[in-house]
Amino acid sequence: MSNYLSTFFISLFAVSMILAVAYLLGVTSFSFAWALNFMLMTSVSSLMQTFKPKLTATYYNGKDWERDGKVYSWLGVNIFRKLLVWVGWEKLHKAANPVKKDLQALKKLEYNTRQSEFGT
Repeated sequence: MSNYLSTFFISLFAVSMILAVAYLLGVTSFSFAWALNFMLMTSVSSLMQTFKPKLTATYYNGKDWERDGKVYSWLGVNIFRKLLVWVGWEKLHKAANPVKKDLQALKKLEYNTRQSEFGT
């Protein structure tokens, strides 16, 4: 019951913030677009952390065309990866989320990756 109650209040807060920004600044402002995006991301993230769905859809299985990585290298993923290392994102991410060498840590990393792909 507490999961549903917290979900209700999180959703109520998000809608209230969106309506407040819309009323104060108008729906055509950049601030409204930013607040809408941020509140929707926060709401979905909170819902995902509250209910922790299994995320077992076939979407997460690797497809034949993406297994060798040619499409991703053509799109510039390797350049983006080097950019993340250059700006220090990888070091910060690994410091905040260290990966231990055990099965539970790898399962948690996989679930967090699926959560990120889901949209949070």
